Amino acid sequence: MNFHIADSFTAALARLTGQEQRQAKTAAFDLQLNPAQPGLQMHRLTNSRDPNFWSVRVNQDIRIIIHKTEASFMLAYVDHHDKAYAWAERRRIEAHPRTGAIQIVEVHELVQEARSLFDYADVQPAPQPVAKPEPAIFSGLTGDALLDIGVPQDWAADVLGWTEAQFFERAEHLPAEAAEALLEYASTGQLPAPQPATVDPFAHPDTLRRVQTIASEEELRLALNFPWDKWSVFLHPSQRDVVNRDFTGPARVTGTAGTGKTIVALHRATRAVRDDPQARVLLTSFSRPLANALRAKLAILLADDAAKLGRVSIASFEDAASELHQLATGRRPMLASVEVQQAAVDRAIAEVGYTDLPPRFAFSEWRHVVDAWNLTDLDSYANVPRIGRKNRLGSKQREKLWPVMEAARQALAARGLLTSSQVYAAVEANCQPRDEKPFTHVIVDEAQDLGVAELRMMGALASGLNALFFAGDLGQRIFQLPFSWAALGVDVRGRSSSLRINYRTSRQIREAADRLLPPKVRDVDGIEDDRTGAQSVFEGPSPTIDECADEASEIETVAARLGTALDEGIVAGEIGVFVRSSEYLPRARAAVAAAGLEARQLTEQVEEASDRVSIGTMHLAKGLEFKLVVVMACDDEALPLQSRVDEATDEDELSTIFETERHLFYVACTRARDWLHICGIKPISEFLGDIRVSRE
Repeated sequence: MNFHIADSFTAALARLTGQEQRQAKTAAFDLQLNPAQPGLQMHRLTNSRDPNFWSVRVNQDIRIIIHKTEASFMLAYVDHHDKAYAWAERRRIEAHPRTGAIQIVEVHELVQEARSLFDYADVQPAPQPVAKPEPAIFSGLTGDALLDIGVPQDWAADVLGWTEAQFFERAEHLPAEAAEALLEYASTGQLPAPQPATVDPFAHPDTLRRVQTIASEEELRLALNFPWDKWSVFLHPSQRDVVNRDFTGPARVTGTAGTGKTIVALHRATRAVRDDPQARVLLTSFSRPLANALRAKLAILLADDAAKLGRVSIASFEDAASELHQLATGRRPMLASVEVQQAAVDRAIAEVGYTDLPPRFAFSEWRHVVDAWNLTDLDSYANVPRIGRKNRLGSKQREKLWPVMEAARQALAARGLLTSSQVYAAVEANCQPRDEKPFTHVIVDEAQDLGVAELRMMGALASGLNALFFAGDLGQRIFQLPFSWAALGVDVRGRSSSLRINYRTSRQIREAADRLLPPKVRDVDGIEDDRTGAQSVFEGPSPTIDECADEASEIETVAARLGTALDEGIVAGEIGVFVRSSEYLPRARAAVAAAGLEARQLTEQVEEASDRVSIGTMHLAKGLEFKLVVVMACDDEALPLQSRVDEATDEDELSTIFETERHLFYVACTRARDWLHICGIKPISEFLGDIRVSRE
């Protein structure tokens, strides 16, 4: 008898108290060890439409709902007695007659009854003006077409008559694959191709998004012992396809915020060490906080095998390069900070007597061209691509400026200092000619923030099947100027996939945040990232925006918003408050205090879950998720940050600054799952005007 666990069980388990969870887990282990004779009190549910539902007694009040047939045994739900029975009475579990996927189906007529619970025939409503009836948005489909995409048979006739409002109200009662396909049809007029049928219904891609087969006690322990994260077991078919696919060259997955790119990266790392006992994996992201977050999540996926976890190295781009540099040279590199590099360029300008262009432009040229591309001679400087640099500089101008660049490089070298780009280049030079690479797989998260030198290094660290995999979103690029990956030998064309289903952010928040960015983004190599096809799987309230007269009124407004959230049942640890830069953190801290709450300031370290409100800069928001996000201090000179605007040396650089500031604001807004509040002091940022305007 095969033993299965449904996501409806794990979600319900997480809602129980700690003591109730422990008792339910003990019962689940007993059931898994001996499903036929578990030694627990079991009772067939006679009021359910599905004759295979049984109740298992956990304690005096808690019941586990199981679905038991001759061939399978499934943990389906757990709750207090009456709630558990009510859940089972309104559902059935079956293989869909057309697709073959195992579905947990809400009984249609019982859902209809629940919606009309308070419709009393003897109450006469007040006369209302006759409104024009809304059109049925699926009237162009047929019942057969609905069955093809997984709509349960007893729902098909009702779905054909749904208006748009009825669809958004009732879609949550349908199996996820059917709801997603209908949403795509409502958005594009086209139905997606259904997943192919499988011989085993429990192996169907749509089954695996909600039901997993448990092969051992250890697998069940892994599923139940951790705070439940659905992503650790249940994958969307589009995610699972990318995880399981083999690539003969570099590959990339893209998608808007919340579509699960990081999840795919984590599962590919897990797959690599499970499939190959000799695999050595580098899992990396652009910052330490994100690398630390990856480490914590991979520990969940590989908790059953410390040896496999030990074969995955997890580090930021810079930390990985520093470690590899030390292994190659025997010494850890001494990095020159941005301030030290600027001082070196300024001194070089004075020593050379260069006066043609302003010092600010010379340093920008150093950072974005000479050092970024690790240029070591005038010929390289003369021929380097200058994407994102409006000032093209003729050959004579470059020839005059080059002695400044060379003098700055020599000054840093004389002090034993290296830039980050130089460290990346040194590691690349060491690894590129070697047959035995440091890793068999390199998996990069937040790949949109790779620079030229970082990408070159990544390309030198591994080779062979599935060697290089990148996950990123061009709309979240906040650090790097665009450049051609293909020109550097990392060509993902033909091996690039896009995820469209958003699990983290409500439709209202996603649509508002997407207005900050172009609907389609194309990289230098011509690969297009189309944001218009993104779909959220749940609804929520629209974001709110407040323009405040001064700091005091903004603090009062945010404090009131936090108080309302607490009244709605949100706890402090589920709230994040973000500002553009550290100079605005006192406003965030004051607002949290005014609400009678404690704040914890986010850092680069991984911290345990807290019962305090998280506050931090937008850069530290990446990789996080909160039920409520407040983005405050969105003043005109704070967003975009005026100090960055003042640094621009030409129109293209100014345009890039505005673009990356938009991306940063987008990142902060899309950390919100259910509620998003944005505020600032008049005059507020021009970006808020964009987020308000509907595309309709």
